[in-house]
Amino acid sequence: MHSNCVVVRRVILTVAALVLLAAPSSWAQNGGSITGSVVDPLGGRVSGASLTLMLAGQEVKSGTSDSKGDFSFDRLAEGRYQIQASSPGFQTRTTDAVFVGRSGMVSVEVALAIGPLEQNVSVTAAATDVLPSQIGAQVTVIDSQTLDTLGKVDVLEALRLVPGAQIVQTGGRGGATSLFVRGGNSNFNKVLVDGVPANDIGGGFDFGTVAATGVDRVEVLRESNSMLFGTDSLAGVVNITTRRGRSRIPEFGYSLDGGNLGTVRTSASLGGAMRRVDYFSEYAYFRTDNNTPNNTYKNGTYAGRFSVVLGNNTDVSGTIRRADSTYGSPNGFTLFQIADDSTQKGDFTHVGVTAQTQINTRWQTSVRFASMVQNTHSSNPSPTGTPFDPFGFGANYLGQTVTLRGANGYSVTGRGILDFGGTFPSLFDSHTTRNLITGSTSVRVLPGLDVSGGGRYEREDGFTQLGGASAPKSQSTRDNGGAFLEGRGTYQRLFVSGGAGFEHNAVFGNAVSPRVSVALYLRSPSSTSSLGDTKLSLNAGKGIKAPAIFQELSSLFKLAAAVPGVGPIAPERARSFDVGVEQGLVQGRVRARATYFDNSYENLIEFVSNTVLPQLGVSQAAAAASGFGAYVNSQSYDARGLELSLDAMLGTMVRVAGSYTYLDATVKASLSGGALKPATNPAFPGIQIGAFSPLIGNRPFRRPTNSGSILVSYVMGKAQIALAEYFSGRQDDSTFMSDASFGNSMLLPNKGLDAAYAKIDLSGSYQIHPRLKWYLSIENLANAKYEAAFGFPALPITARTGATVTLGGDRVK
Repeated sequence: MHSNCVVVRRVILTVAALVLLAAPSSWAQNGGSITGSVVDPLGGRVSGASLTLMLAGQEVKSGTSDSKGDFSFDRLAEGRYQIQASSPGFQTRTTDAVFVGRSGMVSVEVALAIGPLEQNVSVTAAATDVLPSQIGAQVTVIDSQTLDTLGKVDVLEALRLVPGAQIVQTGGRGGATSLFVRGGNSNFNKVLVDGVPANDIGGGFDFGTVAATGVDRVEVLRESNSMLFGTDSLAGVVNITTRRGRSRIPEFGYSLDGGNLGTVRTSASLGGAMRRVDYFSEYAYFRTDNNTPNNTYKNGTYAGRFSVVLGNNTDVSGTIRRADSTYGSPNGFTLFQIADDSTQKGDFTHVGVTAQTQINTRWQTSVRFASMVQNTHSSNPSPTGTPFDPFGFGANYLGQTVTLRGANGYSVTGRGILDFGGTFPSLFDSHTTRNLITGSTSVRVLPGLDVSGGGRYEREDGFTQLGGASAPKSQSTRDNGGAFLEGRGTYQRLFVSGGAGFEHNAVFGNAVSPRVSVALYLRSPSSTSSLGDTKLSLNAGKGIKAPAIFQELSSLFKLAAAVPGVGPIAPERARSFDVGVEQGLVQGRVRARATYFDNSYENLIEFVSNTVLPQLGVSQAAAAASGFGAYVNSQSYDARGLELSLDAMLGTMVRVAGSYTYLDATVKASLSGGALKPATNPAFPGIQIGAFSPLIGNRPFRRPTNSGSILVSYVMGKAQIALAEYFSGRQDDSTFMSDASFGNSMLLPNKGLDAAYAKIDLSGSYQIHPRLKWYLSIENLANAKYEAAFGFPALPITARTGATVTLGGDRVK
């Protein structure tokens, strides 16, 4: 508690210092001013652009950019202003509202796009916000318009549209959901909520309970970036951003919908902006029974964002996201044909406070305090199934007799262990707290050269507890820190950024993560040529990931600390590389991309039995001291492939976005899952099986060779309709089952075990009245009986329909 108070005091003092730094410029002027420049997608200055300054949606001044693309509006009354800019050959752009005080100066860069495919600012690829057109990084932005078009209750469905991304949802709504980026493991992604780290300690994150409530945009970076974000970002970074209030008149929204499987959702929101303050709050409640016994899912989520301008150029923004969920966990119903009576309850709270100060036109700073608290509670009140005790050591509980058939043509018949013997009710609890403070600054050293640097301190604390409140806890507290330095340079049509991050972790010590990104335009953007810009990109970097608490406490170093020569468990490491080409077509109305990626994941942590540890070079004494075994750094695999994507605006009413990913992933080294002595099922003589992890030379589980998506949206007047399809090829997997005698008779060969599938969704809406909108969402339109993970049947066709009412609001953007 004392350390948290110290951190908070430091944040307050830092913010106060930034305000004082910004204040002197405000004393010297009479009336506020806005200065800035108009630029094209490559940062080139646009002269003669028409400019309109608006206050509360009304024009107050107009002008044009000068020969250098610069403009200025002086002697302005206090208020929130927008700038609308237009120039022949470019799309008209209206900026977000900026606050101007009674004195002082605000600097704005207005970037004009060519073609109707909006270019969104990227916040995960570099130390400062930058247009995707000016970076080489592979970033996908799912904006509020796309989220609204899809009409989903959660974020995971939108992530299916990201090239190179694979979503695996175990069972119905609310089931554990993993994101695999470019073949990386599901815990290889740094997840941020408004800049607040959301991962569990060790990188784990479940997208199954992340509602779309209050989400303005989701940004996915598909490469390592431990330089900026520290541990966990081996394969990618996902940043979820909360909406801001933008209307001068408070805007209230309420929606209610329902559907089959006992589904109901309701939400209420309130947002607005007045003078120095903007605010937004939304709460949503969702409930469904799913289509399996004991599979009810409930989720209540609150999202809020509150901002205030201090002085003339310091924006302080606070965000809160809180979710509580309850999930009936029937286990793999297909595997047992009987539902377990387990339940899972969880909650997470993300709080962040960020102060951004524009000291002058060349220098800006940012300070952030972030806190994440997460709790989970699992309960199995009583054993489910038929008791079976052939050895006299206590009964285990079997499911029904089932026949399991894999997409590879193999099948088995038998009964698997649904619940293992032990004390009931069986309880499991976990808790995670992460408190973080970061500071960064960015300076324009020369025209075309920016330098950014910063540092962070983080305290992680967590525990796991098996057996209820009176049971002992496995607990770990870590004090970590890091720093980074990045340079970003521009020369004509060449954009280069690079730097390095340093990380000190309480478990593994020190690590350095370099990164470089290059973008080169062979052809410049054009509004007149059918063959528009041609952009080449290259990215290379390294990433690191710290061990989870259970990996740390059950590592060989912890279990055999007294044995000489045994060192601490090391970080997991990644090396990522990609090279791509992006082509603009038809006056910027079409963009096609092709990217080759080559990633290597080394030093991965896996559990190794005491009988196998000596083959790793571990002494017999250390192996014996580990008990049954220990976690060690002994696994590695490669993942390379090709991403293709296309975005097109056909006329004024139809937009198409599609992607395809080819993935070739191979395990190079492993000592777990029987890799040295594979399991075999007597029913399939001569076939080696990875019972719990893939064998060397095989593919990692649940990573298909072929996958892709397509989204087609059509807008005509007050009506909108969208069709989204996601497809996945066959995947290697395991049943992860033990038969009644702890044997392998319920295992199937791994290769091609999961069937290929396609999920087709339909959504639509109609604006009945300016303040009343009807909407419809149908998932799995073809009622396909697919399994995203073997033994966990996905939902059948589901439908929701309802309406949204909006009161107030003047929609000042």
